[in-house]
Amino acid sequence: MILGVDFGDSRTGYATSDALGFSAHTLEVYSEKNMKKVAEHTAELALKLGAEKIVLGLPRNMNGTIGERGKKTKVFAKMLRELISIEIVMWDERLTTVSAHNLMNETNVRGKKRKESVDKIAAAFILQGYLDSNKI
Repeated sequence: MILGVDFGDSRTGYATSDALGFSAHTLEVYSEKNMKKVAEHTAELALKLGAEKIVLGLPRNMNGTIGERGKKTKVFAKMLRELISIEIVMWDERLTTVSAHNLMNETNVRGKKRKESVDKIAAAFILQGYLDSNKI
């Protein structure tokens, strides 16, 4: 199983793959602003689920460069690597949050439920992109 992570300033979304690595499924959203606590939660979650790998969304600017958000995500990845020995793959997450919002628009998800769902849906998009890239 692979754990997908959409790291955010105040909320972090999680998704998991199926056992065969074909599809991603939303898991949860962890609301926390302290990066160390988020890294600890992520490490605990990965161990609890028996994850073989973590796919962490790496925010990039549309021209492919790494901006402030991407730099912060790299710091988060370093913290996570210090807590857990599972492989961490950084995955380009451009437009995943936009895709998550579009999906919620299409399914008419509004209000509090929307805010609670967007990050775990983005995590599923990140993970699915990674899974699809590895299919033969």
